[in-house]
Amino acid sequence: MSKKSTELLDPGNLNSEPKRFAFDYSYWSHDGFKVRNDGYCEPADKNYVDQEKIFSDLGQVLLDNAWLGYNCCLFAYGQTGSGKSYSVFGYGQNKGIVPVACERLFDRISEKRANADKSREEEYQVFVSMLEIYNEQIRDLLNPNSFKLKGGLKVRLHASKGFYVESLKTFPVKSYNDINSRINEGTRNRTIASTNMNATSSRAHTIVTINFVQKGKNDAGQNMTKTSIINLVDLAGSERVDSTGATGDRLKEGAAINLSLTSLGNVIKSLADVGAGKKGVMIPYRDSKLTMLLKNALGGNSKTIMIAAISPADINYDETLSTLRYEPKASRRRLSLMKVHREAYKRTERRECSSMKQLEGKGGLGETQGEVTMQGVPEEGEDEDEVEEMKKELEEQLRQNEEEMNAMKKSWEQRLKEVQTAQEEELEKERKKREDMKVTPHFWNLNEDPALTGMIIHFVKPGVTKIGSNKAASVPDILLNGLNIQPEHGVVSNRNNVVSIKPCLPAKILVNGKALTEKMELHHNDRVMYGSKHLYVFHHPQDLAKNPDKEKKEESPTYNSAQEEIVANSGFDMTKGSDKSQDDLLLQQELVELMPHVNEANAMSDELKKRIRFEIVLISPQSQGLSHGRTQVSVVMKNLSNENEFVWDRNKFLNRKYLMEEMYQDFVNGDKDWDVDQNKDPFWEPPETEVLVGVVHIFLQSLSYLIEIEEFLGIVDYRGGQQGLLKVDIVPCTQNGDLLPEEDFVDDPKELLNRAVNFKISIAHARGLPSRIKKSFCKYQTYLDKKPRKTKAIEGTRNPDYKYEAIVSSKIVTEKLLSYLENETLVIYVWGTQNDVAVENAGGAGLVAQRKAAFLSNAGWNEDERSKMMIELNTERKRVARLEKKLKRVQEFVTSETEVGWLNAEKLNIILKSGYKFKAVAMVVAAAEKTKQAAKNGKKTTSKACSLS
Repeated sequence: MSKKSTELLDPGNLNSEPKRFAFDYSYWSHDGFKVRNDGYCEPADKNYVDQEKIFSDLGQVLLDNAWLGYNCCLFAYGQTGSGKSYSVFGYGQNKGIVPVACERLFDRISEKRANADKSREEEYQVFVSMLEIYNEQIRDLLNPNSFKLKGGLKVRLHASKGFYVESLKTFPVKSYNDINSRINEGTRNRTIASTNMNATSSRAHTIVTINFVQKGKNDAGQNMTKTSIINLVDLAGSERVDSTGATGDRLKEGAAINLSLTSLGNVIKSLADVGAGKKGVMIPYRDSKLTMLLKNALGGNSKTIMIAAISPADINYDETLSTLRYEPKASRRRLSLMKVHREAYKRTERRECSSMKQLEGKGGLGETQGEVTMQGVPEEGEDEDEVEEMKKELEEQLRQNEEEMNAMKKSWEQRLKEVQTAQEEELEKERKKREDMKVTPHFWNLNEDPALTGMIIHFVKPGVTKIGSNKAASVPDILLNGLNIQPEHGVVSNRNNVVSIKPCLPAKILVNGKALTEKMELHHNDRVMYGSKHLYVFHHPQDLAKNPDKEKKEESPTYNSAQEEIVANSGFDMTKGSDKSQDDLLLQQELVELMPHVNEANAMSDELKKRIRFEIVLISPQSQGLSHGRTQVSVVMKNLSNENEFVWDRNKFLNRKYLMEEMYQDFVNGDKDWDVDQNKDPFWEPPETEVLVGVVHIFLQSLSYLIEIEEFLGIVDYRGGQQGLLKVDIVPCTQNGDLLPEEDFVDDPKELLNRAVNFKISIAHARGLPSRIKKSFCKYQTYLDKKPRKTKAIEGTRNPDYKYEAIVSSKIVTEKLLSYLENETLVIYVWGTQNDVAVENAGGAGLVAQRKAAFLSNAGWNEDERSKMMIELNTERKRVARLEKKLKRVQEFVTSETEVGWLNAEKLNIILKSGYKFKAVAMVVAAAEKTKQAAKNGKKTTSKACSLS
């Protein structure tokens, strides 16, 4: 990164030309800093850009425009963990754009008030709201009751205000501390909701809106209002499954999940086209809730800044490239100052409210002021339930308008006082909670998003603390909801500051990564997971006081470290050390990321009674048909009804998992249509989907000596287990498929160079395939093939006869082809489809027994080594047999043709004892044949003609 330029180099091709991108600013904030005593990260070299510099370049522009009355918008875009929230909100002393801008906004307000001209009656008002868009549903983060509304809050279109969120609470604030308190409140509500509702926080958009209102008299003595709306948007993580390879799935991730990001990109592109002078371009604001709410910010009535946060890690190259390409090159657009006359706005509100009251009195609504409304009596063919629902919406809208009118009657000071009174009570509760945390054992939450960690506190007071869901007979002391949470989930007892926990079986509780089946004492910093989603750390002040050095020696638990121990206790190697390669560490990272998703998918399957189990497996390169490469993390989906198995790669599984979340959310919300038909069910895979039964590796070394391969080889699956046997023959032949004459055989592979070769490949049959396989076929591709070859599919038997033959020919043997024959393998893939037959008493014990498949994944290589050794032995055996046959021919020739006289038995023994290679023997045979022919013709040969040199 340098000034306005960012260069990206492909780690897979370091010699390639780097991709270059131009921006207004390019900041490097990854390393090159030093930490001051107060915790602030300041530059240690010229490359590092600190938070103060970023605010100076970006935040100050927003602040200045807000004072001028312009709308302002700040987007933060990029993959999860790339630093979006750090840039916008910051951490500790490294405050981001938002807190610094708010602090300076109130500093300037204080300064203005101190120096105000009383005759101008200046007044400054600041309001804050906070909402979240997840799966195209809007939730008010400052009003937890909004999470209970089916479908979320509604977006309405107002004649003067434009798009707005109905019933969204907006709170007046008088300082940045008030704003920060509201943001923390919203973050806490967001954490609880995302945990209970299975909504992944990194896949939700968060919008903090600050309304800055300046009131006063203009130079003509008129009362004027200058309003600036500041939207601070933390977009969802930009990881899109469709961009990372889940293209082979019959189902695509729900449009609602990615709709907002896609729509935002389309709007920005359309705006750029308009700015470039293109005519007739429609701006698709209505395609998503996000773009509707940000229409003013995007449409030119705003100063808009977009931050694209990227990761420097080479493993994130694809997503980094996607982020850099997404960053728009939108044209500069003229900003229009928003000045709204206060009295005109009030008159508009009164007129709308009065109209609605009159219409309500008439028992229905007609078409008024250009708005299409509903009659009191349903029209023909109209559903009465829909009419009733629309009536309720109308009543709610009327109530909201009345509330707005009542709020307008109150002065700014009255509204602020009401909010402050309620806020003081909350602050007192928060202060008391902080004091209690110092002396009372408690649990604090861990979340994949660091901003949501530590937001939820559950105290363990002396006596018994019951844990359960809201479906319990009585309200539990610790109320949890969501995946795998039972009405009575567990009991925590605190007796004389000795805290223990006991599960209410079959409830799922993990302590330090291990399943809990009986009562256990808890200690400071123990990690506890309830169900499949609620992850906590236990804090025990008295336990800590006994060993104060423990806190200094041990790092505080994190979400990643807690997940690592869960993965390790599932049978995977998570040890660290210098002996671990980069691929090993990457594999561990992928396991940590995937394990929570797999646990949640299993929990959703259980609650929805889908009889599907998911298990992580490691697929070795050899099991993929490769001689080398990285081990891949995949997920086995097993149908417990018929024992069918499907191996999904990581991207396909995540694609399905997000669809499962949508289905589960509909189930939780009581939607009658949550259980969709099989073709749309993310838990279902058609039995006709082709699955890889296993692979067969055939070492081709024998062919470099033109020695045939005749093998009955094991079909090895991803676990390293044998799934049957495959009969394969590869025979050197003529172009017509006939056997080669013996004189064409070679003793040194290099003799094949520049020759033509032909091989007949025969796949006769397979034996002992798994009983679940209904139809099977084989597929392979040689070095000489441009596309794969395949056998015919055989159905209805575990012992299919493929009766396949093909000839592979090369007009000339090159160095590469010879190296392929000497060192590589031919991989034959056995594919099949499965039976759709229910199995009685089918269960998941098979997958449980295979939990340690990670350690068995190399078993496939052991099978390959055995096969390779057998083929090498077979090759040597055939070479020796061929040599013995040649020697026997020589001896027979010498014995029968002694009349030639130049070669006798004594000379032959000298040749053999001298250690000449087999090529020399072949030369002897050739020379003897030549001498014999000459003798028959009556000619005399010289000794030179028979020389071995």
